[in-house]
Amino acid sequence: GKLAAGKTAARFGSPADQAHLEAQVALADGVLFGAGTLRAYGTTMTVRSHALQSERRQRRQPPQPVQIVCSASGKLEPNARFFQQPTPRWLLTTPAGAEHWRRLDTPDAFERVIETPDFNWAELLQDWGQTQGWQRLAVLGGGRLVTGLLGAGVVDDLWLTVCPLLLGGEASPALVQGMGWASDQLAPRLQLLSAQPQGDEVFLHYRVVALPPPAAS
Repeated sequence: GKLAAGKTAARFGSPADQAHLEAQVALADGVLFGAGTLRAYGTTMTVRSHALQSERRQRRQPPQPVQIVCSASGKLEPNARFFQQPTPRWLLTTPAGAEHWRRLDTPDAFERVIETPDFNWAELLQDWGQTQGWQRLAVLGGGRLVTGLLGAGVVDDLWLTVCPLLLGGEASPALVQGMGWASDQLAPRLQLLSAQPQGDEVFLHYRVVALPPPAAS
């Protein structure tokens, strides 16, 4: 995922792009996204297609994937439409963020509040695989979350849609944010698996084939 200029919701994708995104979400056991993405949209991508819901039932998956909000601060808007959507919700946050959220006294907003001091993605995903039986997670952004997951070496595939707009400027976030990778010697390497033009958009599917070296401890 990538937000448009000014960190507002990116709603310029075509109906075909929305259907493409929903199809990827429908394959997932859980969906990860950051607090900035939730603040921008106020909602999350759910599986609305009856055909996709039927396919989930055939795979013995629940009707909706678990929506996991990643927020170190726990500073979320409890009145956001997200909390009325018919989907299971988890909060992944720090101990301080969990305490902040609990002070808002919204016990039914999240089914689970998971506290982690360091967001060790390898351990978290291994735990969810073992305890929940999950095999596939989708990540909807933002840039810092994508960077953290790539840096942890836990991203297998990257799906990008090229839309017929030129957005930019200092306020426009990138696909990867935070420290990122300033050198092509350090950056993650991708292998193009498919490129599907449709209308004025192109749907790209990459496999992550080389990951950045781990940070020195």
